[in-house]
Amino acid sequence: MATYQPWYHGNITRSKAEDLLSKAAKDGSFLLRDSESIQGAYALCVLYQNCVYTYRILPNEDKKLSVQASEGVPIRFFSVIDELVEEYHKENLGLVTHLQFPVQKEEEPEEESEPINTPPQLPPRNFSGGTSVNDAKDSHCDSSKGHEHVWASISDTFMQRLQHVDMSNVPEDHLKSIQEYCRTSVCLDAEQVQNGNPSLPHLKKLTLGICKNLNSEISRTLPTLEAFQKVLDQQLSPGGGRLRSQVSADSSISVSFRLEQLTKLLYSIEEKARNAVFDSVGYDGGHRKSLIPPVTFEVKSDILSIPTKMYLKVDVESGKVYFKKSKDGSEDKYYVHNKILQLVKSQKVHNKLVIMVETEKEKTVRKEYVFDDSKKREGFCQLLQQMKNKHSDKPEPDMITIFIGTWNMGNAGPPHNITSWFQSKGQGKTRDDTADHIPHDIYVIGTQEDPLGEREWIDIIKSSLRDITTISFKQVAIHTLWNIRIVVLAKPEHENRISHIFSDSVKTGIANTLGNKGAVGVSFMFNGTSFGFVNSHLTSGSEKKLRRNQNYISILRFLNLGDKKLNPFDITHRFTHLFWLGDLNYRIDFPSAEAENIVGKIKQQQYQDLLCRDQLSMERAEGKVFLDYEEEEITFAPTYRFERDTREKYAYTKAKATGTKYNLPSWCDRVLRKSYPLVHVVCQSYGCTNDIMTSDHSPVFATFEVGVTSQFVSKNDPDNMSQGGITFMNCMATLRTKSKTKFFIEYHSSCLESCVKREGENQEHSEGSIKVRFAAPVELTPIISDPEYLLDQHILISVKSIDSDESYGEGCVALRLAETSQTDFYIMLTHHGEQTGTLSGGVKLRTSGGKQTEKLYDFIKVERDDSGCPKGRGGEFCNKPALPLPTDISNPNYMGVGYKAGSQTEKGWSYSMPPRPSPPPGHTGKDMSPGNLSPKKMGHDLAVRSPSAKASDHVTEDGKPAEMFDNPLYGSMTKPKTAVRGKEQDPQRKDLLTPPEAFFAFPKSSEQEADRPPPVPTPRNRSFTCTEAKTQSPSTLQPTGLAKKPVVPSRSEAGMMPANKPPLPMKIRPGDPQPIRPRDYRDSSDLPSKDRVPARPNKPPPKDVHHEASGKMGRPVK
Repeated sequence: MATYQPWYHGNITRSKAEDLLSKAAKDGSFLLRDSESIQGAYALCVLYQNCVYTYRILPNEDKKLSVQASEGVPIRFFSVIDELVEEYHKENLGLVTHLQFPVQKEEEPEEESEPINTPPQLPPRNFSGGTSVNDAKDSHCDSSKGHEHVWASISDTFMQRLQHVDMSNVPEDHLKSIQEYCRTSVCLDAEQVQNGNPSLPHLKKLTLGICKNLNSEISRTLPTLEAFQKVLDQQLSPGGGRLRSQVSADSSISVSFRLEQLTKLLYSIEEKARNAVFDSVGYDGGHRKSLIPPVTFEVKSDILSIPTKMYLKVDVESGKVYFKKSKDGSEDKYYVHNKILQLVKSQKVHNKLVIMVETEKEKTVRKEYVFDDSKKREGFCQLLQQMKNKHSDKPEPDMITIFIGTWNMGNAGPPHNITSWFQSKGQGKTRDDTADHIPHDIYVIGTQEDPLGEREWIDIIKSSLRDITTISFKQVAIHTLWNIRIVVLAKPEHENRISHIFSDSVKTGIANTLGNKGAVGVSFMFNGTSFGFVNSHLTSGSEKKLRRNQNYISILRFLNLGDKKLNPFDITHRFTHLFWLGDLNYRIDFPSAEAENIVGKIKQQQYQDLLCRDQLSMERAEGKVFLDYEEEEITFAPTYRFERDTREKYAYTKAKATGTKYNLPSWCDRVLRKSYPLVHVVCQSYGCTNDIMTSDHSPVFATFEVGVTSQFVSKNDPDNMSQGGITFMNCMATLRTKSKTKFFIEYHSSCLESCVKREGENQEHSEGSIKVRFAAPVELTPIISDPEYLLDQHILISVKSIDSDESYGEGCVALRLAETSQTDFYIMLTHHGEQTGTLSGGVKLRTSGGKQTEKLYDFIKVERDDSGCPKGRGGEFCNKPALPLPTDISNPNYMGVGYKAGSQTEKGWSYSMPPRPSPPPGHTGKDMSPGNLSPKKMGHDLAVRSPSAKASDHVTEDGKPAEMFDNPLYGSMTKPKTAVRGKEQDPQRKDLLTPPEAFFAFPKSSEQEADRPPPVPTPRNRSFTCTEAKTQSPSTLQPTGLAKKPVVPSRSEAGMMPANKPPLPMKIRPGDPQPIRPRDYRDSSDLPSKDRVPARPNKPPPKDVHHEASGKMGRPVK
């Protein structure tokens, strides 16, 4: 068979096959692999003149095999693959050249076996058929001796273990029974199993004896509980009670079954009693909605330049926010949820928040507050977002929150209390205490080395969540592979929104046959949004990162989740949102001798010094694994390897027979995500617990705010709607391959009735790559042409070979790109986790009329008052590399691609900036990666505006017109527009916001300096660990450090400063701190441009001092 032939390579990838043939470098070299497109088929790969030719070998109805070779050549059929290969060693049979040199598999290093917790293996049964009487006697004699030896071994093992167990609290009669079983009865049970009876009768006798009193107590208790349950039942069902009574009285039923019945009854009674009580007081849904208690925040406000302490009380249930001057003051001043228009977070001052509210006179008032720290601000924002969601008049949610948890339990049961894990408490980016009672919509919990049964673990999780949220969560899915498990729970109210649930597993243990390592996954649809979750446990060992990379690729290829219509795509493209969690086992690459230094750096929280050698980060940077995934910044200590029952000491040495093995502290447990481009997803927390210490790993948590779509119902008249259309044009694919085959392109999407195919034309072929042009425009007809529907859709693209129908690369394009006009795109093509090329082209969208509705997640925005490039590794590709950003952005999280609400007219100011140049490969910022976005990673100011379509007048709390101040990072906001008039006259760019021309407004000393590129302010790294210990309450809105110390230019800025620069104003000379008003970062998009006050000529705004506005814009600052 093919599996034993040296030229058969099994399920290796197409790119791996091409690499092996290239190394062979002989015409006629060949190998055989499994087909990627058709199950049960093969792909014959042949090298000729430095090109790889691939031929499909297909089975017919009679399972005869034939080669799809050149036209005109008679088809030959073969019973086995060996005969086929042997025949095609002959010439002139339709191949480009006959088969000559088989390419053998590369030898893989032997894997070191790891300790494996396998289920107990049953001894082999004794079959004597087919042997002579004497042989049977001899065989029986030998096997009996062998079995007696095994049984004695079992007995000795149990007796040795018994000696090491503390039995001081065990009753004497119970102890004797256990000793007797371990000494003799276990051997009798083993003999019974050997003879085909696996019921273990002696073990049952032992447990019945030990549980004698418990059994009688259950018999006494169960009928009482069953009777009480009938009282709580709304409808009595005749006959049901009699059946239960029989169960209670039947003593032959096992104790474990009766205990399970008892547990179920207690849960049922608890839930029914709660529902009855809630119904009696008129509370709607009791177990379905959590009761979030009111929370009060102490803040500082700045009224007339005087910092004032205030209190904000958030009552989620009533939908009100109270503004109080004292903690116990009157609550007569409040705003209802629909009058709170927007929350705007300051990016530079992490504890500052702007609240946009609507007054009785339909005026928009801007209120600025400073919280004690950034965590308090985040807690306030989460409570208000929950309030908005709770009181929204939308029939279906367009935003949910998801909790992701991963924990290697170390084959030990959990402690009694694990609620800190589900509340995101511990180290790293954590939730504030004020958000403790906010439930997430979906909980996904992945465990590794999990010793518990499925039901036991589910009950523990549900009980913990019930303690936190008062909600009885519904089980969506559970899947277990050996000790690797994934559990998905959801709020009861989402039960009918979740559909198309699939689960699967992949083994990646030794020889990919053992399930001690591998992955389990779950996928489902939440209304119109697809989700995938993968929990994996990869190969351990610091030196085995290549094996871990192979594990990842295997899981990608063989985990079968999601829409089966998307077969050309692996799981990285099948879901709107894919979350990958687990014990990935990547270590930090330091010598073992550095162990003490590593521990010292951890104690000093110098994590970045260690993360620079994190294997996963390095492999991702080189594009070897988790291509195009995102991971939130790590600000917590390594989660492995601790001494159990403490988090104060790392156990980084392990004694083995071969010597001392080092397990350096590492971030083994991770959560990564990959989403379609331009969708809303924000990481709210990422860290690990401090108080769960039963394992040598710490549990890791991550929470996300995610945008979702619902079944679309158009508000427009279907008879008057014009037909929509999606046009792709001038597409060019550059593929990494040595093949010269012809290619075609496929377009897939749920918004299309069926997939669309078009053939391409090979343009040029260079060493290792080929360019394929798809010049003819492709018109795709969507099933719904409403813009509100289409702009949330994505088109999946696959480039395939005509010969083998195998994919050479897949990618995704967001239709939101083409919202306003025809747009160019440039995306990465990947296949089975590898980058296989690029695809560029143009996309144009034609929609019917209609306006967009406001999304719930637009309620919170981030005000970009620091234009520095975002942190993180830059991606190589983006959907829109050279497209500037629009000024009127109603969804800030769409990575700079926004839309206008309805027919709202353009108004307001924007910075006068040149368009951003196209980034070279490898230098695209993280905020433009096609994966998705979070407000934290966007590098430009976003507009703050009233969500209503009508124009609103900005006024301050005292009723005076709002002042407008300069931001020194950008220069004067009121700078005349004539500077780049040529750019503004470009009709395609007049609405688009682009990066500033100069970030600092220092005068330039020479013409040569004018051509110098502007410096980019570096964003500050911040740790979310121990926030409250480090943060001091500021006395004014502006933190003390910023008020006293002017911004010092970097070296690159110093070169721009002239020798005769003007002196600093008196207000900010060193040693003379003055109380000042903070900069106002308000977006003035609702102010007509003619009302802007021009900046004073020839006077640059100094650092940390506000520009004095004049005229109607307010009084001077003193």
